[in-house]
Amino acid sequence: MRVLVIGGSGFLGRAVVEEALARGHEVTTFNRGRSGVDVPGVEAVRGDREAPGDLERLVDGRTWDFVVDTSGYVPRVVGASARALSGHVGTYAFISTISALAGFPGKPAGEDAEIWPCEPDAGPDDGNYGVLKAGCERAVEQGFDGNVLIVQPGIILGPHEDVARLPWWLTRIARGGQVLAPGEPDAPLQFVDARDLGIFTLDQAEGGASGRFLVTGPVGQTTYGEWLESCKEATGSDAEFVWVDSAFLAEQGAGTFVELPLWGGPPSAETETFWSVPTAKAQAAGLRIRPVAETVRDTWEWLREIPEKRRNFGNNTTHGIAPEKEAAILAAWASHADSSGSE
Repeated sequence: MRVLVIGGSGFLGRAVVEEALARGHEVTTFNRGRSGVDVPGVEAVRGDREAPGDLERLVDGRTWDFVVDTSGYVPRVVGASARALSGHVGTYAFISTISALAGFPGKPAGEDAEIWPCEPDAGPDDGNYGVLKAGCERAVEQGFDGNVLIVQPGIILGPHEDVARLPWWLTRIARGGQVLAPGEPDAPLQFVDARDLGIFTLDQAEGGASGRFLVTGPVGQTTYGEWLESCKEATGSDAEFVWVDSAFLAEQGAGTFVELPLWGGPPSAETETFWSVPTAKAQAAGLRIRPVAETVRDTWEWLREIPEKRRNFGNNTTHGIAPEKEAAILAAWASHADSSGSE
């Protein structure tokens, strides 16, 4: 089949491209050439999706069976792409996010849940990430004259991750010593490997599927403790995990998700909802999730080829707790434990 991937050289886009090529498809990528090196075997078309002339040049004389849009974040930009591709593509597969669901995680997730109100011609300053993604969904649905597939993934991990969640933990654990482990080791986690997300999206697009799919790991996929132990095993580290109570971490000003990747703070109804996303529809359609240890191991194999001082993950240096803050919290926790034990 003929496949167009908008993006295609970064994290998820690369996974989609590599899988499509492995299936024998003819793959065209459309990007600015800034996020990574082209995967060998693609027809790489350089261009900016915000430039009408570049979109016109992309579609001139070309047709595809389907497009996978992995890099749409602004509704009016995505809408322009959808209109330009109408008549040139059979199915438009848009990679959205579970964050597009209105009220999530305060409200349960589901394919029939409402998405945030956002106009399909909204600009970059008209909402946050999830709100704008909801607007992008509408932009595709209203602007594309053809079959529309919306994929709403949860947390995405795996090789080539450019957000620095799993890579940060692997790098930190590989250094060894006492490692601040946030919260409770039995706290649940759910995520999808980018390669499994790519496989699922291609399966659905090839079959002409439409509608929305929530895509992440199954409920009860793993726990924080199991996940960190997988990191320790993959790196061969001698790290000693020191589990620090969530309430104590909050008192110490530890930041959720970014400063301590994938830690959602003290247990609450919202954290329970966040890590219990239903995936029955996607599973029935063929979603398969590889073992957690495989995702962790393969990510470390990719990561170890990058010198630690160069692991800036696309200049994303915000993830991970600073060493001095980690040490201060560990010292405070040890003092807290000593004082509690003497009472």
